This record gives sequence, C-alpha cells and structure tokens, in this order.
Amino acid sequence: MSYRVLKLSTILIPTILIGGFEFLRHTVLMLHQFSMMEGNYIITLLTFLVSYVFSNWLFKTIEEKNKRITAEREMRVIYEERERLAKELHDNIAQTLFLLKVHLKKGKLQDAQGLVNSIDSNLRQAIFNLRMNPSEKTSFSKRIDSWLEDWSTVSGIEVKHSIDFPEGYFTPAEEVQLFSIMQEAFANVRKHSEADSVSFTLNTLQKRWELKIKDNGKGFSVIDIPINKYGLAMLKERALKINGRMEISSAEGMGTELIMKGEKD
Repeated sequence: MSYRVLKLSTILIPTILIGGFEFLRHTVLMLHQFSMMEGNYIITLLTFLVSYVFSNWLFKTIEEKNKRITAEREMRVIYEERERLAKELHDNIAQTLFLLKVHLKKGKLQDAQGLVNSIDSNLRQAIFNLRMNPSEKTSFSKRIDSWLEDWSTVSGIEVKHSIDFPEGYFTPAEEVQLFSIMQEAFANVRKHSEADSVSFTLNTLQKRWELKIKDNGKGFSVIDIPINKYGLAMLKERALKINGRMEISSAEGMGTELIMKGEKD
C-alpha cells in the first residue's frame, strides 16, 4: 500500500465516520428517541474503537514499510561494497601482473614468485568475501571464524581469536564495514609485520563494541608513519561510518595493536 493511500485514509476515515454518524443520528436515531447526550456517548465510543483499530493497522503498515526500506538500503550498501571490492581486485591484479611481466623479462624469478604468491592470497581473500550471498542466514561470527581460518592457512600465521556478541547485534551494513576493516588490517599484518602470531577479538557490552587485532611482529614507529600509509586512512574512514574510532599502538620490535571502539545508536 502506497503512502498516498495511507494519507487519504487518515483524512477520509474520521470525516466519513463522524459525518456519517451525525447524518445517521439526525435521520434514524432521533426517530427512535435517542437523546443528544446518548448520541454523544455513542459517537465518542465508536470514534475511539475505529481510531484504535485504524491506528494499530496504520502504524503496523508503516513499520513494515520502514523495515523493508531499511533492509533494501542495507542490501544496497552490501552490493556497493562488493562492487568496490571487485574494482580494487581488478586494479590490484592488473598492476601486479604488469610488475610480474617486468620481473620475468628481467629474469628476477624470486621477485616474480613473490608477486604470484601475492596474487594468489588476494584472490583467495576476495573470493571468500564475494561468494557470500547477503540473503543467506550465515551468522556474522561464523563468517569471521571461517575467514580467519582460511587466512591463517594461506598466510601461515597463527591466529587466536575471541568473538563474543549477540546474533543480530550489528546491521548488515555495519557487518560489511567491520569485515572490510578486519581484512585490511590482516592484509597489513601479512604484508608488513613479519609476525608469526596474531590475536583477534570482537566483543560487545550493551551498546558498546570493541575490535582488537594484535600481532607479535616487528612493529613500527607510529609517529613516523603517515596516516595514508598501510591503508590507515581507509581504516579510519570505515570506523567513522559505523560510529567508531581507531587507535593504533606500536613500537619497533614490540608488535602492533589496532583497536576500534564504537557505540550503537
């Protein structure tokens, strides 16, 4: 039912109800000797009953419409994210293949092998993320658990994780951002940290959530690293989209810890 029909209903029903009853009272009820006071009681009771039924129906209809609109909006966010990932994947592979050709022509087989491994890892991660159907009922925690297991197998880095939040706590749009944050952070660990172990936690407490990723790698000086280095600007931007904030602590030889905290509206 369209909003135009709902609007006309809210205008016409009270008018027809009150006007119709007044017409009925002056043409029929007065013939049966109903007093003015009795007529007022009847119209008040009738108006209350009809208004109660109509209001419940109206707000239930609006609520269902809003749920559908929200679901469609979140689904659109998911597909837009997939389009972005597909574009990044295309651009990344195109660039890597170009470098691979250059290294092969120059006979730099070891560098070429590293690029092939990079393509293989990127493809595995992207395929896992893109093959998930948004309409499937796979829980977010199971998606994370499965992805971390695959990432550990591909990278050879041990992953310890703790995931504790109620099912449905995050909206689909928030899940997309958190999953992308996790992927980007773990990609940085694989590329730059030289770590052999990394821990991942995602926990919630009422309306607050916290994500932590900590590795035992070589670390770096946070002061000397620009915000756009290692995709940190992208991580910060994604955090802001879900009402979160990002903190990074690291030191040379001490590993790196990424912390994101946020609150639900």
